[in-house]
Order: sequence, then C-alpha cells, then structure tokens
Amino acid sequence: MQLLVNPSPEKWKKQLARPVQKTKEINKIVKPILKKVQKSGDKALKKFAQEYDHVHLDGLLVSPEEINEAIDLVSKDLKKAIAVAKANIERFHAAQASPELIEEVMPGVVCRRKSVPIQRVGLYIPGGTAPLFSTVLMLGIPAKLAGCKEIVLCTPPNREGKIHPAILYTANLIGISKIIKVGGAQAVAALTFGTETVPQVDKIFGPGNQYVTAAKQLATKYGVAIDMPAGPSEVLVYADETAIPAFVASDLLSQAEHGVDSQVVLVTPSEKFAKKVLKEITEQLEKLPRKDIASKALQNSTAVVIEDSEKALELINQYAPEHLIIAVENEEEAVDAIYNAGSIFIGNYTPESAGDYASGTNHTLPTYGYARNYSGVSLDSFVKKITYQKISPEGLKKLGPVVEEMAANELLEAHKNAVTIRLNYLKGKKK
Repeated sequence: MQLLVNPSPEKWKKQLARPVQKTKEINKIVKPILKKVQKSGDKALKKFAQEYDHVHLDGLLVSPEEINEAIDLVSKDLKKAIAVAKANIERFHAAQASPELIEEVMPGVVCRRKSVPIQRVGLYIPGGTAPLFSTVLMLGIPAKLAGCKEIVLCTPPNREGKIHPAILYTANLIGISKIIKVGGAQAVAALTFGTETVPQVDKIFGPGNQYVTAAKQLATKYGVAIDMPAGPSEVLVYADETAIPAFVASDLLSQAEHGVDSQVVLVTPSEKFAKKVLKEITEQLEKLPRKDIASKALQNSTAVVIEDSEKALELINQYAPEHLIIAVENEEEAVDAIYNAGSIFIGNYTPESAGDYASGTNHTLPTYGYARNYSGVSLDSFVKKITYQKISPEGLKKLGPVVEEMAANELLEAHKNAVTIRLNYLKGKKK
C-alpha cells in the first residue's frame, strides 16, 4: 500500500486510479457467451457449466428437496443472525415506501404519481470464492416488498452441482423459489433472453466479477435494465488521530479481501497516524485466511496524507467511493460536505461490514466512481413511477388555451387540434 503525502490535486486522479478494466478484451469473451445462450438456451448453459464450473448438470432448477436439505445444513447460530439481518433490512426498506401523490395543480386538473412494481426481476448472487448469501437478503427483500410478480435467482453451482446451503436457506426464508444453477456472464444472458428453464426478466440486479459486469452492460442493448454498473469492491476511510488505527486497518482489509481487483484508500491529515494504520494492516494481514487475495488488492491501494480538511473532502468527492467511513473529530461537518459516495459509515464504532450484513442499509452499491451519478439499490430500484392526469371539462377550458398557444408556436398543429376539437365540443359546436 503506497503512502502519499500532500499530493497535488492535479495528480489525484492518476494516483488514485482504480485497477484498469480491459473492457474490449472482456467483451470479446462475453459477447459470444450471450449469443450462444440466446441461440441454444439451456443446452448452452449446461455446456458452460462444464466448461467454467467443471460440473455436469442434468437440470438447472434447484429442487424442493435440495432446499430442504440446505435448511438442515445451516447452523442455528447462522439462522439467528440471518433473522436479525432480515428484520433490519425489511424495516429500513419498508420505510422507504412512498404514498401515492395526488395534486390538483389547478382547478379541474388533477395529476397523480405512484409506484408500480417491476414485474419480472433477476437476482445474480455470486458464489465463487465467497458465497454471498447476504446479497440474497439485500436484493430479495426489497423485491418482495415492492411486489415484483416474478423473482428469479441465479447463482453458480460447485463441482458437485450444489448451491451453498446458506444461499438456498436465505432464498427460501424470504420466499424465493425459482433458483437456477447458473453463474457468470451466461446467467446474465439467460435472464436477458430467457431459456427453457430461465424466465426472461425486465431488470437484472446483483454484483459480480468483470465478466458479469460486462454482460449486464451488454444486456441493456437488448431492452433489459440493470441496477447499476457495479465492479470490484472498494472503501475509502477518512480518519484523523481521534480514530483507532486497528479499527481503520480492519476496515481497509475487510474490503481488500473481497478480490484481487478491489481497492482501499486511507485519507488522513496525519502522516504519523497513516504509518500506524499501515503497521496494523501488516500485522492483521498475516492472520487472514484470504491473505493472498488481500495482499494483491493492497498493491492497488493508497494511503493519502492531506493536512487541509477542505482538500481532503474535495479528494473524497472526486474519488466517489462505494463505501466511505468517516472517523474524524468534526464528523458532522465532514458528512455534510460529502455528495459523492455509495454509503457512508460514521464514527469509530460503525464498521463497513455492518452495512454489508445487518444494519439495514443495502450493500449493493455503485463502484468505480459511479457514485457520482448512481444510487445504491433500494426499494425504489424495484419499482417504476407512473404519472397520471385527469382533466374535467372545466379544467380543460382553463388549461386548453395554454396548450393551444404552446402547440401552435411549436408548429405542431395536430397537438393544438386535439385540444381545440374538445373545446369546440364543449361550446356546443359540431366537430
């Protein structure tokens, strides 16, 4: 992890550049996968399972027997933990529901706006080096709360053709029954085009590796929406000497262990504090089972010393982190100054991992700087907002002349006539 002291703003972008994603090379691999799945359906999915997951699958759909078996394999302690997380996530996401808006903008002209669930959604759950059953909660709960008619979950099988028990248990707990044994870009392709087993969906959610991300972005060209362009995980910790170095190091490592292409950043006003954190990282790293993965991620990572707090906050907003931890003395001032971040964790006792699992906020967040223009997943992600209007005869008499004047000046005579013909009717004239 490199250490930079008061770098000039002109160099921030280059010095904090994320690991390069070779989009062209990745798309060369992903595009043929999409085409093969579109053409051959389940046959292609089974072939890719052999090629990438090294497993022969007779069927792609998880059976009720497999779900019941998984329920028995999950420990009581984990079931209790999942129950607490589920309750918190449900409570926070249910509170996000907005009532229907009804407004009479002028006498006789009533406008409405309400949320309508997206009918068919696909949830992608990674299951490789880390089976993310927590993501089942983060995506499945708001999908259920929103009232999505069909929820399809795709996740890769292991070499025995099985899905991690915690993933199946969690899916069953929140009422998702259509679970497909398919991972990678081919899962996104199946959700995009539909196959004999996998229903075609309207929107695809979920994190994944660079191939999954590329497939999701390509899916948008076929009329399927996605939650966001999500890439490798990242965290930025903004901490001063009121923070505890061991805490900061543990937060940085918690994201570094996600994958070799993850990135973690420390921003601090104190070089002395930065060196304490780096020392803690070295000590804690040695005890991690995923030490090799975290070590490679740290090669992409940086500790930045910036004594000027305004410049530090400017750097953070420019970087636009997926996760931002703020552990400084003037925390509220710092929080109020942030406008680019996926999710913010405030204070010494708010580890990022709490949001990953059980605090109630969603952990599916924009990465790679997309926090500048994307929000994390929420209840709103699973609904559409439809507007309505109803105009009474008296309302049209008031509003009609306004529309006629505007349409005439845009030289759209048919638009004007659609109003005029109604006003003439109300005046008792013939059409």
